[in-house]
This record gives sequence, C-alpha cells and structure tokens, in this order.
Amino acid sequence: MPQTPPFSAMFDSSGYNRNLYQSAEDSCGGLCYHDNNLLSGSLEALIQHLVPNVDYYPDNQMRKIAPKILQLLTEWTETFPYDFRDERMMRNLKDLAHRMASGEETYRKNVQQMMQCLIRKLAALSQYEEVLAKLSSTATDRLTVLKTKPQSIQRDIMTVCSDPYTLAQQLTHIELERLNYIGPEEFVQAFVQKDPLDNDKTCYSERKKTRNLEAYVEWFNRLSYLVATEICMPVKKKHRARMIEYFIDVARECFNIGNFNSLMAIISGMNMSPVSRLKKTWAKVKTAKFDILEHQMDPSSNFYNYRTALRGAAQRSLTAHSSREKIVIPFFSLLIKDIYFLNEGCANRLPNGHVNFEKFWELAKQVSEFMTWKQVECPFERDRKVLQYLLSVPVFSEDALYLASYESEGPENNIEKDRWKSLRSSLLGRV
Repeated sequence: MPQTPPFSAMFDSSGYNRNLYQSAEDSCGGLCYHDNNLLSGSLEALIQHLVPNVDYYPDNQMRKIAPKILQLLTEWTETFPYDFRDERMMRNLKDLAHRMASGEETYRKNVQQMMQCLIRKLAALSQYEEVLAKLSSTATDRLTVLKTKPQSIQRDIMTVCSDPYTLAQQLTHIELERLNYIGPEEFVQAFVQKDPLDNDKTCYSERKKTRNLEAYVEWFNRLSYLVATEICMPVKKKHRARMIEYFIDVARECFNIGNFNSLMAIISGMNMSPVSRLKKTWAKVKTAKFDILEHQMDPSSNFYNYRTALRGAAQRSLTAHSSREKIVIPFFSLLIKDIYFLNEGCANRLPNGHVNFEKFWELAKQVSEFMTWKQVECPFERDRKVLQYLLSVPVFSEDALYLASYESEGPENNIEKDRWKSLRSSLLGRV
C-alpha cells in the first residue's frame, strides 16, 4: 500500500497536495511505482493488471480460476452490496454464480451462501427505506401546540425520558443504525462527475444512489430542530431553562460515548436564532458545561479541537475492551466535506493521463475508517418508547420556531415585532 501523507498535510495553499502530481521513479508496463508502491497507471494498464492470464493462472480452467472469482464476488457483495440493486448487475451476478455452482460441491455451497447473504442485506435495506418513508410521511408541524398555548401542559421529551444519559444512549442507537445502512459506494456517487477522458456515456456510476447518506444528513437536521422545538415550546421560563440544562447533559454524555454527530446536532439546535435570542431564559441556565462543549466543537482552525477529540476516540476504539469503548460516530457533515475537498482538490488523472492511484488510496483510507466505525453494535438497551418519540414526534418549522420564541419572550425591536405579527397572521390566523 502506498505511503500517503496525513490528511492535514494533503492540501497546500492552493487547496491540494502537489506531491500527488509528481512522477514516480519507476515505470513498468504503463504502471508507475515508488518504493514498490503502485502510484499511478493508465486505466487500461490497471485493468490489465487485474485480468487473469498465464502468469497469474498457469491453467485457465474454471477449476483454477473459480476460487479467485469467488473471492472477488464475495468481497464485492459484502463490501458493496447496494451495487446489486441494479437489475443488470444482479442478473450478471446470478449468471456467473450459476456457472460456478455447476462445478464442484464446495463452490456450490459457497456461492449459495454468498447469494443468500446478499439477498438478506438487500431485503433489510428495503425494509429500512420503507420505515424512513413512513416516518417522513407522518412528520408534521407542531402548530397545534402553538394554537393551544398556554393551556394544558404539552407532552415533551422530558416526560418521555427524564434521564439525559438514557436519551444519549437512544440517540446513539439511531445514529449507529442509520450509519450501518450507508453503503461505501454512496460516498463515491455523491461526488461523481463524468470524466472527460471516459467515452462510455452509459457508465453505471452515472446513476447516483445516495438515499441513505442523504437520509442520515436529514436526521441531523431533524435532531437540531427537535432540540430547538423542545426548548421553545414550554410556556414558563423556568421550564425552558430546565430543558436547556437537560440537553446540555445529553450532549455531554454523547461526547463521552463518542457520538459526535448527535453532540453537534444538539449544539446546533441550541444555537439556532429562535433559541439563542431567549436571553431571559439563558440567564437562568448554568452554562459552564455548555461552554466546554462549544469549545470542543469550535469550527475555528478547521475544527481542530473536534479533530483532536475524534482521534482520541478512534484510538480508544482500536484498543477497546468493550463495545461501548468501540463507538466512534463522527460529525458526519464534516466527514462529507473532507471527502469532497479531497476529491475536488486532487485530480483523478495525472498530467500524463495516468489514473492518480494515490488519491484513490487516500479516499479509500477515509471511507474504510468510516466502514469500521459503522459496523460497531450498539451496547445499550433499546427503549422503544423513547426511540419512537425521537423519530416520529412532529417538530416546529423555522417560522414556527420564531413564532414560539416571540410568544415566549416578546420582540425586542421593530423588525422582530413586524415578523411576529406576520407569523401570527400566517401561522395562527391571528392579528
């Protein structure tokens, strides 16, 4: 494997590492090596390098080739199962599997096991996507809460789960489940662009399928809005302050667990303008713990503090003695941003037309680390009531959040007064 520089050194002032463009010292058959590490090559040479021939297999009979083909297909279906949601791909796989299964009994059993495992994964994915669709269709705005304020006390997160540590654990359940359904190919397809040097206009990769990746980003947004909704909803100032302190404790436990995505979503929700403007409420909050969490997730210096904490969690995961210590859930939007800039900052092709192999090694390293993290099983006991609330309770829209905020603590200037009147008219039908 080529020795690649650390991610922080990948980019210079121009946005990319120029070392990735330097020529290798040795070249052989269209492939370039440095210290016996493959750095680049033409697409044709790389493909030819993988094709069986007399040097790879002295006897090209199926009996000799089959183990290699079976190994390739097994790794492919295990690592990139979503590729086979495409009918053409599945049809080709079944045809090849049938040919191999017609041989020795050992191959037949292994092929059957491979196909069964793939079908189970695809079935589980379909069920997961059906659940997501149902959740999306039932998600509505909590305007009814605003219309009934300040009458009966409304149901909130603290009536469902009074313990912030339990809530952090249930958030971790949701995070790990949703991470698990993101296929590594979705990272590639999220940023794929047609290579002008490729003439095949019917390339399979053009059909971008990133629904699970997008659903995970939507979950982050939902959690942020849920936090803001829960804070803005209570009628009394002391209840809003207590809700803020509750979420601070949830966020701190997420940090301790290694669940950085939920942590950042909670902080984002608490920093939304409708929440941050509640000065009278914040005056009643002990903010020392919140200040520490904000410092950890400070975006300055390219999220230096967060990246340091992430490296610590990743190291803990490598030496873990329990499932809890293995948990690493990265701040997903930043992970996507890192991969995007690595992809955009370094060319797919070197000036000589060779595929920039080292770039793809670096991309593979980042995605492989994510793949390791997403396969961790959540060690906490599931609480169906709490999970159901987190996933399905309606949340305020941005306009509804502002209206709830103004209803809780009145407008401070003419601009806010005008917006308050407009929102009361459009959302509540009141003058």
